Amino acid sequence: MSKKLFTTSVLATGGRAGRVVSEDNVIDLELVSPRELGGPGGEGTNPEQLFAAGYAACFDGALAMIIRREKADVSGTSVKADVDFLKDEADNGYKIGVTLNVSVQGVDEEKARELVEKAHKACPYSKATQGNIDVELKII
Repeated sequence: MSKKLFTTSVLATGGRAGRVVSEDNVIDLELVSPRELGGPGGEGTNPEQLFAAGYAACFDGALAMIIRREKADVSGTSVKADVDFLKDEADNGYKIGVTLNVSVQGVDEEKARELVEKAHKACPYSKATQGNIDVELKII
């Protein structure tokens, strides 16, 4: 069993038309279903945006760890996660897919790709999604 290093909690109520609140109240957001999914749209966030934010931040952190470990001469990084809400033909339900658009400044594309691939193996979000959703890595 893995050693637990940290636990956090967020309470969701009302589904896609509800609210999410973290235990420390740092996150307190209204959820609004996007128009594209038949919702009203407007002010608020949705589970896909929250997932995109978490995955992008976690992946950038894993990338920073790999860069430090490899002592790579990188001047900066950024990660933009595009999360797609998809129709799942297998069960007529829904699923998500992710494209991680990763910028690694200061190295050539080959070195950037090597660092990104290693980060993908180290990132907790990548580990959690491996084999469950399609994740595309794009070097930008």
